[in-house]
Order: sequence, then structure tokens, then C-alpha cells
Amino acid sequence: MPKKQTSWVTAADVALRAGVSRSAVSRAFSPTASIAPETRERVMEAASALGYQVNLIAREMIMQRSSMVGVVTAGFENPFRAKLLSQIIAALGRHKLTPIVVNAEDPVQIQQSLDMLLSYRIGGIIMTSASPPLGLARQYLEGEIPVVMINRASNLPGADVALSDNAAGATLAANLLIDAGATRLAFVGPTKPSYNGKSRCTGFLRAIRHMAKSAPQRLRPVETHSTPGDTYECGVAAAHALLAQDVRPDGVFCSSDLLALGFIDTARQHFSLRVPEDLRVVGFDDIPAASYDNYRLTTIAQDTHALANTAADMLIDRMNAFSGASRTRVVPVTAVVRKSCA
Repeated sequence: MPKKQTSWVTAADVALRAGVSRSAVSRAFSPTASIAPETRERVMEAASALGYQVNLIAREMIMQRSSMVGVVTAGFENPFRAKLLSQIIAALGRHKLTPIVVNAEDPVQIQQSLDMLLSYRIGGIIMTSASPPLGLARQYLEGEIPVVMINRASNLPGADVALSDNAAGATLAANLLIDAGATRLAFVGPTKPSYNGKSRCTGFLRAIRHMAKSAPQRLRPVETHSTPGDTYECGVAAAHALLAQDVRPDGVFCSSDLLALGFIDTARQHFSLRVPEDLRVVGFDDIPAASYDNYRLTTIAQDTHALANTAADMLIDRMNAFSGASRTRVVPVTAVVRKSCA
């Protein structure tokens, strides 16, 4: 009966089998290190034969740099945030970084979770739009832990921000609704607690005013309906409030697709309105359900791949050189024209 292996294969074992030095093994497993191709190949063949795995914890202790990155988000059931989280994890993986995902939805547990990240000596942190107040991010910056935020207000010194171009997206939405013949417009979204909701509302109102300067006939009255969140249920409530009026809107820009889907279902089921004949609707995000035949939602698509890669690239920069002024990078959005605004 073969003797059971009781110890890990070490870099020294690989060096002995490959006939190279211990430092050569280390360089072979460092993508940026200088090493002859034939030497790297010998090391990799020896490592594969022995079943060797790099001891990342030991390497990080030597280098005094962690490969673990905290990813703080909330609302895992939200399809857009789930897609963005998946892209963030993939982007970090391409940089050989290990994500530790923290759910910021529970206000009781969030402080404990953030403290837990600190105990892991993480190399950096990415916070998404639904993450906790900026004050909590300050704890990391004070410890010189890089912070990158996605779709958050860029008012925290030392933190970098990756933003979707909300202003451009709101302008696209305004043009789509007006070109489709809408005469009474409404904006639906969380204008107070949400950076995205507020910036999309501001961009929408600004776009309508700007159009009127060069073409007064394109000026439209806009009603703003603030919601407590960007969920389907909030869209249902907004539809009941706006469509029960004597003069109801015939063109609605929702700050998220989930809001738009709830609005459309309520308009059809409770008010017998036809979309887009009686009511034109534009969303924001381009979640999978937006393309379903029941909705065919015209929307503004966020590029989650570019957002995640931009955030990961900025984080790597900060991990290599923490100091420097805050940076903001804006990621373009695109209009996806379907049938809800024709």
C-alpha cells in the first residue's frame, strides 16, 4: 500500500526536479518577473508533475501585499447588480486577485463585515452603487487601502470612481421619448438616496431645457416622481400615482429597468393603457428581462464589462502607488431601441 503524502510539495522540491534555483521557481510563477522561456517551461513541467501549488499566503507575507480584494455590494437579487458583480469578479481574476464579496444590505452586519475585511489585510476594495455610506469607506483610505467606487458620487478624497455616463444616457432617453411623440413627460426614480437616480433625473431635465433653446417646439413639461428605491414594486407604486391623475404622462423615463417593468405592467393591467401607443417608456440598465417579448423595453444600456475593468484597472494602479488625487473615469452608455418607445 503506497505511503500517504503528509506534506505539501514545496518550491524547493520543484527547483530540485527542474534543476534550477529556488528563486527561479519564484520568478516562473510571477507573470511580470524576468526569466528565460525555457527555464519557465522546465519549472512548469516539474510543478505539474509534482502537483505543486504556489503558497499565496506565504508569498503575500514576503511581498507585504495582499491579493485579496473586498467587493462590497447590496441587492444580490437585482439583475443589474448581479451582472455587474459577476463582471467585477472576472476582472479581478484576470489580475490574479481574489475577491471577498460582502453584502452591505444588512445595516446591522455591515460594520462587522467591513471590520472582517480589514482583518484579512485586503489589498483594496471596490464599492458598488448600492454600498454603504461613504463614511465607512474612509476607514480604508485612512489605512492606505485603495478604494474604488462604481456609480457613486465622486466626493471622497483619495477614492477613485468609475461612472456610467448618466448625463448622456438621460439625453438619449429624452430624445427617444420626444421623437416618439410624447407630449407630457415624467421622470421616475430615487432622486434623494441614489446617486444614479439623482444624476439621471438632473440629466433628463437639463436635456429637455437644452433642446428648447434651439427648438422651442420640443419643450415638454416634466413631472418628477421620486421613489424610495429602484425596484419593480417601486415602479408599480409610481404608475398608480402618476396614471391615476386627470392629466397623465404619455412618456416616462425610469431610472432603472426594474422600475420600468413595474410601471408597464401596472399601466396595462390597472389602467388598460397600450405601450407604446398610449404610453411610451424608456428604462436604464438593459437587464435580461428588458428584452422579453412581454416588454421589449427600450432602454439605456450600461456597459458592465467596461465598468468592472475600469474599476479593476484603477484599483491596480492604487495598489502600486496609493498616493495621488482622486480620479473619475466615465464609461459610455448606449441606447437599445425596442418596442416600448416607438
